[in-house]
Amino acid sequence: MSNISPSSTRSPSLRQAQAALAARQTTALALTRQALGTAENCKHSVNAFSVIAWDRALQAAADSDVRISQGRPRQLEGLPIAVKDLIDTKDVETHYGSQAYLGHLPTADADIVQVLVAQGAIPIGKTTTHEFAWGVTTSSAAFGNTLNPLDRSRIPGGSSGGAAAAIAFGAIAASLGTDTGGSVRIPAALCGVVGFKPTFGTLSTRGVFPLAPTLDHPGLLGESVDDVAILADALQIKAPGSGAWVSARVGVLREIAPIPLSPEVARAFDSAIACIEEVFACVKFDALDLFDAVYEAFASIVLTEGAIEHFKRNDWGRIVTHYGAQTVERLERAKALALGDYSQAQQTRRRFAAHLRERMSALDYLLLPTCPCTAPLLDAQLTSIGHWSGTVREALMTYTAPFNMAGFPAISIPLVGVDGALPASLQIVARPGQDGALLQIALQMERILRGKTPSRQPHGHHQERGDG
Repeated sequence: MSNISPSSTRSPSLRQAQAALAARQTTALALTRQALGTAENCKHSVNAFSVIAWDRALQAAADSDVRISQGRPRQLEGLPIAVKDLIDTKDVETHYGSQAYLGHLPTADADIVQVLVAQGAIPIGKTTTHEFAWGVTTSSAAFGNTLNPLDRSRIPGGSSGGAAAAIAFGAIAASLGTDTGGSVRIPAALCGVVGFKPTFGTLSTRGVFPLAPTLDHPGLLGESVDDVAILADALQIKAPGSGAWVSARVGVLREIAPIPLSPEVARAFDSAIACIEEVFACVKFDALDLFDAVYEAFASIVLTEGAIEHFKRNDWGRIVTHYGAQTVERLERAKALALGDYSQAQQTRRRFAAHLRERMSALDYLLLPTCPCTAPLLDAQLTSIGHWSGTVREALMTYTAPFNMAGFPAISIPLVGVDGALPASLQIVARPGQDGALLQIALQMERILRGKTPSRQPHGHHQERGDG
């Protein structure tokens, strides 16, 4: 195992930073300089940043300090965050993980960036992504691979791999990401951080480069659920302060066929469920054939919609000369797709979403692993888990993509593992529209998994900094 950054340079949690700013124990400029310095170290060590925005960040921090000194701080005043390279940032290079867009300077912030910046958040840089977010490894022939800070011989997951790696490294406490089939939750799971995808359509995708528009969700990553909840609150996703979570009805789904759990994920998941069952009434969720053909339909939709987006923007000559080989190969395959294949995939999706809604009608939350295995090795294309063999992509996405297909909100929180072991994660899924309640239950389950008593106090006044 490689060591992650020294703890002295780790960014504080968003709540710690807010408290220190409010007590005038630090300044936005000092917090931002520290984050920028650690981000440079992170870029050099694990290649998690594509661009570090020194000028914009320092200017914003100076403005924040003026507001704080005048007694008029905004909700996120002076808090450093990162933004995935798929999401536009005004006058900060955004190349969507592709050489085709090197030097591209957006003229406006994406809507979600705009909201957070208007509340005083300070984007310190752009985190790396798989080219056009079309992959789960955040590897790049053009820009080099992003490494998992917990073990640099392994992938951080993708496509928001840079964001998860930057948080695990300690450069920032929270970041904006995107999730089309698991791209926030998978890297969160493999790097031992938190990844949240709200209900489809809750957050604006304007200013985000599309992968598959009917599946794309902006999302949030943080070191803890509280870090995610603070950003979500500014985006109008508010965790309720009531104790309603106590009576939550919880379903448990251990596996999604055909992919079993690796022994280490199975151990971590079973032990987590045993802890959760001491607090919540849990029932076994019988998936039967619920997930049959869902992954294949998902892959077909991404290929079709992804191709439409790229053929709309660039001619074939530019694609072949400027895109990476993996993306070119996918677009070549997409040319042969028939509309019938796409319509069939959408019908499979429609049926699945209806069945999932029906099966979830008696439940508030569904618990399952985020990924069936821990972080695969760099450059591994194929993997085996128990009796199953297949691509790393299918292994990592089978447990996450269904909830993009159905548009349900989902969050990944790390499970407490053995010291030195790679992280495994718990995925919590809620019904559409229950985004705030999902964050609330995740806060409580995070406490349970860290061996703390769940809190009945209103959200935001009880969070302690965990080690996870």
